[in-house]
Amino acid sequence: MDLILWRHAEAVEDGPDGDDMGRMLTPRGEKQAARMAAWLDRQLPDSARIWVSPARRTEQTAHALQRKFRFSPVLGPMGTPAQLLELVQWPQGKGCVLVVGHQPTLGQTISNLLGLSASECSVKKGALWWLRHREREAGARTVVVTVQSPEVM
Repeated sequence: MDLILWRHAEAVEDGPDGDDMGRMLTPRGEKQAARMAAWLDRQLPDSARIWVSPARRTEQTAHALQRKFRFSPVLGPMGTPAQLLELVQWPQGKGCVLVVGHQPTLGQTISNLLGLSASECSVKKGALWWLRHREREAGARTVVVTVQSPEVM
């Protein structure tokens, strides 16, 4: 199973009426999302399932990819790594799943899957981590396929 964790691109500090869920991408964030989406579209299998937080900034980030996606409230800013992993059915799921979400949940999920001692990895705005679950004779492993940042696209 492949799991791609994509943090939303740069967003404004305040949403309408102070609503965090309504925060929108900045012009720079729109460019970040477009650059990453262009790269991701070339790599992502057509059969990939895409899950997105219901926050406006994650929706805008996902729209840059121009593929169908589904929202899940467990991917919102207060979601947990356990909820994310249950949603995507890690590691038993098949194929490729893309999640567009938030810090610290994405970084905590990465740390958990890689067995890192830090409680979370720092995931830059607009960046993604592509992880793969492998079953081998020596046991199950999580492998980092790639880490991409929109600044180097």
